[in-house]
Amino acid sequence: MDNRQAIGSWLSGPRAALEDAGADFGYRGEQLGLPESGPNSLARPGRRLGALAVDWGLSVLIAYGLITDGYTQSTSNWALLVFFVLSVLTVGTVGCTPGKRLFRIRVLALETGTVNPARALLRSVLLCLAIPALIWDRDGRGLHDRLARTVEVRF
Repeated sequence: MDNRQAIGSWLSGPRAALEDAGADFGYRGEQLGLPESGPNSLARPGRRLGALAVDWGLSVLIAYGLITDGYTQSTSNWALLVFFVLSVLTVGTVGCTPGKRLFRIRVLALETGTVNPARALLRSVLLCLAIPALIWDRDGRGLHDRLARTVEVRF
């Protein structure tokens, strides 16, 4: 391996280096039985982050406008509570939050396809803790999705 290959493997990450060495990881979502692209394929990280930004912005606006009197330190705490309630109610009933709907993403349970309220509650608690959402598996699912046995797919 010359210097250019060594630097290229370092820049592209360990997955690309292992794939160059002959390891076959398949596509994201293959192990879950999801299609590679199109409807019901795994939602890409950009869409998921965009949906999260919309949901958080909506939560901050609600906390700012309805709960607190102007923007104070407590507005962020109230926004987190609004985000939690929004996530539990919308994912547990219709399978997507307003931001996810805008970005054409829905949350599915792996076994049944529909997310029951208890699973939505667990997923939302872990999502609000933030750390589980930052730990991803090889399919791109966050730890909060793995523990709740859910997946975010395109529709």
